[in-house]
Amino acid sequence: MTAIRPFELAIPEDQLVALADRLDQTRWPEEEPVDDWSQGTRLAALRELVAYWRIEYDWRRCEARLNSIGQFTTEIDGLDIHFLHKRSSREDALPLIITHGWPGSVVEFLGVIDELVEPSDPAAPAFHVVAPSLPGYGFSGKPGQTGWGVERIARAWAELMQRLGYGHWVAQGGDWGAAVTTAIGQLAPDGCRGIHLNMPIGRPGPGDMESKDPKVLKALQRLGFYQQWDSGYSKQQSTRPQTIGYALVDSPVGLAAWMLEKVYFWTDNDGSPWDVLSMDQVIDDIMLYWLPATGASAARLYWESFGSFGEGIVAISAGASAFPGEILPAPREWAERTLTKLVYWNEVERGGHFAAWEQPELFVQELRACFAKMV
Repeated sequence: MTAIRPFELAIPEDQLVALADRLDQTRWPEEEPVDDWSQGTRLAALRELVAYWRIEYDWRRCEARLNSIGQFTTEIDGLDIHFLHKRSSREDALPLIITHGWPGSVVEFLGVIDELVEPSDPAAPAFHVVAPSLPGYGFSGKPGQTGWGVERIARAWAELMQRLGYGHWVAQGGDWGAAVTTAIGQLAPDGCRGIHLNMPIGRPGPGDMESKDPKVLKALQRLGFYQQWDSGYSKQQSTRPQTIGYALVDSPVGLAAWMLEKVYFWTDNDGSPWDVLSMDQVIDDIMLYWLPATGASAARLYWESFGSFGEGIVAISAGASAFPGEILPAPREWAERTLTKLVYWNEVERGGHFAAWEQPELFVQELRACFAKMV
């Protein structure tokens, strides 16, 4: 049960044909009566994406890329965990476990893994990279019972690193990955030298509501926007994940619309979701929800843990990179209330919520700079 099993993707062709049929049979709503994204995913943008998906997109390209990195599964705590694992040729490489969030997947890291593992600059630090799919996401197993919240996932990730033979390691994450990585920091398992977050988690204190600090004011403004206009998905998934799950598992266009809205609002773009990510990249991510039918199982993580997102204190070494397009920016003083041993903090010049996906070079630089202070 503790075996590490090679995993190779080879999606049957009939599944891809069935997907094409569903795309052809889409029943479209009327166009939104506004000229922006204020009512959600715009019809024109979604039609453009779906047309590309149906005619030009090549799943086999993504499949081959994932297989070339190295995919594995192992059973932990009764559940199969899927993960990418690529070891460096460098003897001094530092083991790193890196965790995605929603609506992301391991494809967020396809642009950073090679550079982390085998740096183009021989003087740069190297990493052995482990990128697991969260339970209920991608090709990991779907929990059949409740209880798979971020604390349990953190324990599973510590077991995974031990099982892979890594006596010391570091952890990184954004979105749900930030919550899991924060939980790893709270757990402080043997071997974990420190953590890095590209979504620093922090909450305002009593005095912040009267603050004149521009960074605090920006954070409060973004928090207000999120709560009023941007959090409907989280309310639905944290209260009734099964209900939305039927639509997300049954309709590829519904799934794409649910996810594309967040690509638009959460990336650091200039007015189009394609300013920073290509259609191929976005559809690769959608496919990791569509093919294994994880719309409901992924949403259940919100039901499990959304109410306790980022709570608790991290006493081990921690670092954070604040990207300007983050959906819930946290000023350093907010982050330090959770990360009590903050050894690295940097405000990055560009990038949004999906840091590794949007700005792979900057993301790699941040990890190198942060973890150099820990080992």
